[in-house]
Amino acid sequence: MSRIKPSVVGVGTHLKTRQPATVFVGTGFVVGDGLSVITNAHVIPERLDAARMEQIGIVVSTGPESFTFRPARLAGLDREHDLAHLRLAGPPLPALALDEDDTVAEGQLLAFTGYPLGMRLGLHAATHRATLAAIAPAVRPSASSRQLDPRAINQLQRDAFGIFQLDGTAYPGNSGSPLYRPEDGAVVGVINMVFLKGLKESAVSNPSGITYAIPVRYVRSLLQRSP
Repeated sequence: MSRIKPSVVGVGTHLKTRQPATVFVGTGFVVGDGLSVITNAHVIPERLDAARMEQIGIVVSTGPESFTFRPARLAGLDREHDLAHLRLAGPPLPALALDEDDTVAEGQLLAFTGYPLGMRLGLHAATHRATLAAIAPAVRPSASSRQLDPRAINQLQRDAFGIFQLDGTAYPGNSGSPLYRPEDGAVVGVINMVFLKGLKESAVSNPSGITYAIPVRYVRSLLQRSP
């Protein structure tokens, strides 16, 4: 997907005194005027080392084995839907269009592009095909009352929103990848989480093949209320 990859970026931090200075742990994609980047909220670090001037930003490929870091500011955060909006300064990047109709249906063939294993594979975006297997509630029921802690109870009391369940295999670094229609490149969702068999470390050797994505309507809402 040559038209998609220029809009897909790594999301991470830069710290001059660290080795390597730039690290990225998730994926983001450019929208709007070319200076807005969407990713997952959980990709954004909770704290930055301000004393050592650590910066949040994006990582952009500049060649087969080279990349550059562009600082960004956090313009908006939607923790309920696990979305974040970053704003860049400087020249705009190629942007992806957001689907405006919310007309995806179960059984539809989609694709997502991102960095499956983050820095472990370098800045080489990979594209995966996936079928929209189901549109299910984001809150999964607990097997028994023993699994209901205060946080889970609070979540169950809120209205669950629909989330896309896909039959494609994503990895932790895919968090924040755009989910789009292959025929026109319109973004319909944001890759959010993967069902893992066991611990995170087993995702590479034992992926479950089930992936989730947040519908793009929540991206549009976040962009509308971000400064």
